[in-house]
Amino acid sequence: QVQLVESGGGLVQAGGSLRLSCVASGSIFRINVGAWYRQAPGKQRELVARISSGGSTNYADSVKGRFTISRDNAKKTVYLQMNSLKPEDTAVYYCNVVALYAYWGQGTQVTVSS
Repeated sequence: QVQLVESGGGLVQAGGSLRLSCVASGSIFRINVGAWYRQAPGKQRELVARISSGGSTNYADSVKGRFTISRDNAKKTVYLQMNSLKPEDTAVYYCNVVALYAYWGQGTQVTVSS
């Protein structure tokens, strides 16, 4: 059994910053690929950022230059640093980790007020 626990969401004003964390525990030896997705009300879930086992990253065009994904292999943790937040970034953010299988976190709400 693998558990992903997300934290760091909340309410922030436009232009502010938040840092999301996703900690993997249980029967997981190593995270291969880590990613963050988000889902706004009435919209489909979309990929925000992904980091490979080698550290390569890719981002949605809408967050490039503002968000940074990183990982700490020893802590089995994936982070998402979000700067210059905009109201359109408001969504539930989900952590996705690929090890032997793919796993999802429960989601953390990020609300950006204008």
